[in-house]
Amino acid sequence: MEQRILGIDPGLAILGFGAIICQKNQNSVQHDSVNLLDFGVINTPAGTEIGQRLCTLYDDLHTLIKEFQPELVAIEKLFFYRMSNIILVAQARGVVMLVLGQHNLPTVEFTPAQIKQALTGYGNADKQEVQQAVARELNLDTIPKPDDAADALAVALTAWFQI
Repeated sequence: MEQRILGIDPGLAILGFGAIICQKNQNSVQHDSVNLLDFGVINTPAGTEIGQRLCTLYDDLHTLIKEFQPELVAIEKLFFYRMSNIILVAQARGVVMLVLGQHNLPTVEFTPAQIKQALTGYGNADKQEVQQAVARELNLDTIPKPDDAADALAVALTAWFQI
């Protein structure tokens, strides 16, 4: 059984995405496998009006969904970093949820601690440990950059581990 999972690390200035394709094998001879489809970020310039930045996210997310055709989307739950940033991230996350709803895509959400636990076995792992786990699980020679894309891949892998 093959499944495409799109992971999203929500943000207004930088929204990370990572797409993986997973294969669950029903027989005991072959192992389950996961492969990287693509990863990257959607950037919205700080000097641009907020409505335009949200429109960019909206349009680009539709394009990503059309390109990757995921069966499942995993998104990081809102986490309180800095109070000044939380409202902007919440607005971006709202756009993400709207687009996912428009495509009728099943969605799972994970806290940062759940993602760290799934990838490293330790809910308080640091960012470097999580990124190394992403590279290891996807058989990559280097850690995906930028960090937001690596975080999105971590969210997608967490969803895969939960299936």
